[in-house]
Amino acid sequence: MQKTVVILGGGIGGLSTCFHLRKSPQVSKVVLLEASDRFGGWLSSTRREDGTVFEHGPRGVRPVGAAGWNTLNMVAELGLESEVLPVPYDHVASKNRFLFFKGKLHKMPSGLGGVFRTVPPFSRPLLQSVLKEIMVKRGKAEDETVHAFVERRLGAELADIAIDCLCRGVFAGDCRQLSMRSCFPPLFNAERARGSIVLGMVLGTGSRLHVPPSDLAKRSNKESWTQWSLKRGMQTLPEALQDALMCEKHVEVHKNVPVKGLTRAGSGWEIKLEDGAVKADHIISAIPAQALASVLPPAAKSLSQHLREIATVSVALVNLEYEGSILPVTGFGHLVPSSEDKALLGVVYDSVPFPQHSRPGAPSTRLTVMMGGAWFQEEFGKPEGLAEQELLGRATRAVRAHLGVTAEPQWSYVTVLKDCIPQYHLGHWKRLESIESSIKQHSLPLTLAGASYYGVSVNDVILSGRRAAESLVGKV
Repeated sequence: MQKTVVILGGGIGGLSTCFHLRKSPQVSKVVLLEASDRFGGWLSSTRREDGTVFEHGPRGVRPVGAAGWNTLNMVAELGLESEVLPVPYDHVASKNRFLFFKGKLHKMPSGLGGVFRTVPPFSRPLLQSVLKEIMVKRGKAEDETVHAFVERRLGAELADIAIDCLCRGVFAGDCRQLSMRSCFPPLFNAERARGSIVLGMVLGTGSRLHVPPSDLAKRSNKESWTQWSLKRGMQTLPEALQDALMCEKHVEVHKNVPVKGLTRAGSGWEIKLEDGAVKADHIISAIPAQALASVLPPAAKSLSQHLREIATVSVALVNLEYEGSILPVTGFGHLVPSSEDKALLGVVYDSVPFPQHSRPGAPSTRLTVMMGGAWFQEEFGKPEGLAEQELLGRATRAVRAHLGVTAEPQWSYVTVLKDCIPQYHLGHWKRLESIESSIKQHSLPLTLAGASYYGVSVNDVILSGRRAAESLVGKV
């Protein structure tokens, strides 16, 4: 039966859903509704007239695994291959990553030498922790915080410093609250299947999603990319998706259309808008879980409650540009453990992985300072009405203290991304089970996509859109 499907949310998840759904003959009409005045969600770039590009959200995408290949396949299908800026494995930004700990920058161990030697700030070689891990008994808990899991298997030092930093860099979150099972499923499953992370990673843990690679994905594998971006910034991707969708007669994309409420209408839905309503046989929601909870009908009260339990955090990003080459080290950037500075998550040295985004001519240095996350309210108060000058001051002081940069930035841009990263707290998997069973129990023609559920990375969100489309119409 041909259906009208309405997609809520025009971020990268909603656009991906729409892109895959448009191919199905089972769907007669696809309508995408975005509340804000632009598509692309957190993928946002400033392109200055002098050729400089600054990212105000994700700045690079990892090409690895099925989810990474799926994104590259979409990039190829959109005809963006010539726009891709790859960063290979042997690039200085791939090899050099730093931690700022006890007032000093420390290069993270890389290559075999780093595994065998004691590398500050750690008190013993990584190899010792790895060998010990193989002997640790398998955990019995259904879930565990990331910190507890790593401390149990690899020791307190790695949990307190390295994993604390990693969770701040990826989730802007607190590893003492985040769920191992939901945030790092491959490692959790490795212990379950083989009794050890190391053995699980070496021997494999069973079934994996298979995505046939495009020529671009094969190239990324052959050339050993560690990440990639696009010449005109990451915003190019949602722009290309929007252009592709607007060429389809049976697809409608609308911005500035906030959804006011959802009510059941027969076997489908009526979607209340500010002026009028839209009918749908099925809804795919790619908006945050809490936003969906606020528009569901009263009859879906239990579903709304479960959705509201998925917390989010806000992040402040400060883009800075300095005259000349001012970095004391070269690499991707540095992360900061919560024990060092709760407010400051890390600094990305944007000029190093993507020099193509710098202005031509005289050298300049582009940095992005990331702040807040799980500590935002504690350190800055509420995101609303926060003075940009306060965030800019905090960012420039950090650059001075961490990198010894005494010059003032010649250009800056402050962005507060409110509620931008969902937090998969302990027991997240149970919340998802309750959400899915509630949808099933009430026979709701509703499918979920986006960062709230099964992964927060750009790749995860794009894959969730494809999966949502395929759960409705089969392989596309």
